[in-house]
Amino acid sequence: MTTTVDAAPATAAAVAECGATVWLTGLPSAGKTTIALALAERLRAEGHRVEILDGDEIRTFLSAGLGFTPEDRDTNIQRIGFVAELLASNGVTVLAPVIAPYAASRAAVAARHAAQGTPYLEVHVATPVEVCSDRDVKGLYAKQAAGEISGLTGVDDPYEAPTAPDLRIEAHTQSVADSAAALHALLTERGLA
Repeated sequence: MTTTVDAAPATAAAVAECGATVWLTGLPSAGKTTIALALAERLRAEGHRVEILDGDEIRTFLSAGLGFTPEDRDTNIQRIGFVAELLASNGVTVLAPVIAPYAASRAAVAARHAAQGTPYLEVHVATPVEVCSDRDVKGLYAKQAAGEISGLTGVDDPYEAPTAPDLRIEAHTQSVADSAAALHALLTERGLA
């Protein structure tokens, strides 16, 4: 006599969550990390697995030793993109607040995600350079103006703004909460939150 065992009903915890990478690009001090932190808090409160791959932290650990030449910047972006796709393909919502100044570098990251079937959203935090300079969270604009550094993205090094991002956030005209809410709405619309 053969005994059959009914499969247990799937629980919310047992169902694999669909991960995604949300790449927040914009100038230094545009508000990328601040928006990512606010969104991560909301997503975690809803039970999502979330990781933030902050550009500054990645440069300290994963990309230590890289400079700011176009080639080094591209290598940095490709490393972050690889880690983001790996996490996202395993059910993590990855928020990557990373300048990524070159369109070709961002396109390569998007292509990697597409090739793996992993959702990828590009978000342009479109804060004007004048506002970023006034905020100057890290003191970069002041150092550039004083001649202490060169190659500052958007000032004396190019920033190629996305022409057709999935979302453009005007962080200088709306609150952090409103910016994070707009991004959350996009994730929800795409079935990713």
